[in-house]
Amino acid sequence: MATNGNLRVGRMKLGSEGLVVSTQGLGCMGMSYLYGLPKPEFEMIEVIHHAINSGVTFLDTSDVYGPTPMRYSLARRNERESGIGNKMRLNFDNGKLNIVGDPAYIRACCEGSLKRLGVDCIDLYYLHRIDTTVPIEVAVGELKKLVEEGKIKYIGLSEASASTIRRAHTVHPITTVQLEWNLWVRDAEEEVIPTCRQLGIGIVVYTPLGMGFLASGAKVVENIHENDFRKGNDLCPIPGTTRIHNLDQNIGALAVKLTAEEMAELDEIASLVKGDRFGPGIATWRHEETPSLSSWKVINNA
Repeated sequence: MATNGNLRVGRMKLGSEGLVVSTQGLGCMGMSYLYGLPKPEFEMIEVIHHAINSGVTFLDTSDVYGPTPMRYSLARRNERESGIGNKMRLNFDNGKLNIVGDPAYIRACCEGSLKRLGVDCIDLYYLHRIDTTVPIEVAVGELKKLVEEGKIKYIGLSEASASTIRRAHTVHPITTVQLEWNLWVRDAEEEVIPTCRQLGIGIVVYTPLGMGFLASGAKVVENIHENDFRKGNDLCPIPGTTRIHNLDQNIGALAVKLTAEEMAELDEIASLVKGDRFGPGIATWRHEETPSLSSWKVINNA
């Protein structure tokens, strides 16, 4: 297998609960889900092994990406070397996204992931999306039980609003929040990111290159003003790829330095982009508010 030369990913503490990950992770969605047909298993194994050999210890997966055996065998092989960030399964009913977040479903998904991954404990377990019919306190309460039972170490949320994050954090400390953040998706800078930083929650950034549209360049923290939202030691990008060459470029971007003029030009270009992040039916944090816990208790005690 080709080596990564002098490119090596460092380590960082993500959030305030003790989770340690590589400064860049690897998103595994495109290997088996959404971006065309699933890729050849042996090729994806090579990509993941190359990532691990390059210092990447943070692999981002989800049940919904499909039961690809290579990820599960890899997790068993590298259980002590690499961390798994696993997101709870999403359901699709006749092509429509159906988000389920009741306690029984959360537990069943977690135990299914443990079995498929071949591990006793998942490092970081996310609610992939927020079920807007179940109070977030109820959902996180079940995750808290899984922590206490030793089945997961840390709790994460994905695409959660600032108020949902605050409510969840009162039940059990949230270690990370995963969100889309790149040159043209910046709305999380308004409330979500400041809330995470106030509470000491790590930020995991998916599609940092805008689903490939921004693959020709990236903004690097060394050249960003000290008070800029995009600078901080609490961020871990998880760019996805299915090619070793692209993986090496992603890792190499950690050392790139851009001039102020180049950054200003990138911002100007990004400001021309208009439209929503996703098409209809894909939940984002702007539509993720849940019922109050008191209303839930009234309904369930009726």
